Amino acid sequence: MLLELQVRNLALIEQADMEFGEGLNILTGETGAGKSILIGSVNLALGQKAQKDMIRSGAEYAYVELIFSVEEEKLAALAALDVRPDEDGLLIISRKLMPTRSVSRINDETVTVARLRTVTGLLIDIHGQHEHQSLLHASKHLEILDTYVKNQTEALKKETAELFGRYQTLKARLAESDTDQESRRREADFLRFEIEEIEGAGLKDGEEEELTRQYRKLANGRRILECLSETSEAVDSDGVGRALRCVSEVVEYDDNLKPIRDQLYDAEALLNDIHHAVRLYLDQVEFDEEELAWIELRLDVIHGLQAKYGNSVVRIHQALAERKARLDELEHFDEYRKRTEQEFQAVTERLETVCQKLSGERKTAAKALTERIRIALRDLNFLDVRFSMEFGRLPHYTAAGFDEAEFRISTNPGEPERSLGMVASGGELSRIMLAIKTVLADSDEIPTLIFDEIDTGISGRTAQKVSEQLAILSRSHQVLCITHLPQIASMADCHFEIAKSVSSGKTKTGIQQLSEDEIVAELARLLGGAEITDTVMKNAGEMRRLAAVAKAQARKKAAADAPFGESNR
Repeated sequence: MLLELQVRNLALIEQADMEFGEGLNILTGETGAGKSILIGSVNLALGQKAQKDMIRSGAEYAYVELIFSVEEEKLAALAALDVRPDEDGLLIISRKLMPTRSVSRINDETVTVARLRTVTGLLIDIHGQHEHQSLLHASKHLEILDTYVKNQTEALKKETAELFGRYQTLKARLAESDTDQESRRREADFLRFEIEEIEGAGLKDGEEEELTRQYRKLANGRRILECLSETSEAVDSDGVGRALRCVSEVVEYDDNLKPIRDQLYDAEALLNDIHHAVRLYLDQVEFDEEELAWIELRLDVIHGLQAKYGNSVVRIHQALAERKARLDELEHFDEYRKRTEQEFQAVTERLETVCQKLSGERKTAAKALTERIRIALRDLNFLDVRFSMEFGRLPHYTAAGFDEAEFRISTNPGEPERSLGMVASGGELSRIMLAIKTVLADSDEIPTLIFDEIDTGISGRTAQKVSEQLAILSRSHQVLCITHLPQIASMADCHFEIAKSVSSGKTKTGIQQLSEDEIVAELARLLGGAEITDTVMKNAGEMRRLAAVAKAQARKKAAADAPFGESNR
């Protein structure tokens, strides 16, 4: 569940702190007050692409923080992503947006945007203002079905993707082999040249490192000799010996001189050892110009092979093995072609079998899904609705199988089922998406759902039905909903008002949680517009009271319809 949202310096919002509750959290405000900015801040924290002009004018950065309370059933899924809430079960998601970059963190650990999206996808789902338009694209319909049935088809989809990858590889190999004999001969000749080049070099592990060390020594031979000669002269001085003799002559007169004499003994012995080691090195060392030239040539060979075949001996040997394998294929082309065709046939047959199984699972699940969506649509004031999914087969395989599927709907008696785009208006699409989100939420168990103006294109009795559906949904999920309709706002468990003000010549957006009396006043504003009379206030109070009754009845009905043992909020 989303406990808190904190926003700093984002567009019109200088500072906003919101503490959300369980159930239905409603956000209302005048048009242009900044409601969309608030949803935008959540999207930003969840990894949406950031626009630098979102930083409030005069601020150095923008900052958004989401604090989640993670329930026990989500711990395993998060642990699989190497994410663990703190000892209180809290998970903090934050994003700092700066002019040149942005930084995302999970519990103070910096993460990539891709990982952030994966993690937050388990915790929150946002339905944007125009998301229902995606229902006009049939490709979205199969995606919805796969989300609904993912627990049953996960293994099949994984196998399908693996087989499809192998299918594509073999298909490409067969296409490559459809070349003429002369082209194959030229390729074989070039491969033999490359193989001979690599094998002729006789590369050894660690050779480059050792040669580089020797090259540095030989290339700097003159400097080494000069420095060591100077060192030999410096440590060959008899000054320490004279000092030792002088101190030894007088030590019998003062015992305090014994430590100094002993130190001089040690210094003389150490300097003699150093002098001997330096002279031994100088006597044995040789700086051969011919050896230096040979090492240079050898390193040039190694670096040339690295540039062509890989930046290490291991990679060059891998390239050698690949070329030998390819040459073997060309020299035994007919056998290779036959084996590839046989393997391609076997993979194609297996892919067909797995795709058939996947399609069968989808079709079975589609019946259950569309029936649940139909029931949800009926509860959203589609009084005589039929809803189904029509399947077709693509002319080719994909990593997701060969299915293409499309939702079909009829909203009036006697009319045939048609594509959503041919039948549904904007408001109807919005309700259909709400029904789908409701069904998927029950299946996915995403704790927090956000609906940005789900009331687009609806009013009256339909708005009341939508509000009741949101109340039912908020029984098992935390729901955040931005709305303009009093029917929906009246169902709030927590109500927030978003308002715009001007202070010191700057426009600011502020958010506050409303008390019960303030909720009634806000409902009156939504009902009455510019002029709020006593009658409008009375109607608002009555709407709030009736909403409490309807909410209780709707949730009681949902509890009765729920499977045995399902827990209630």
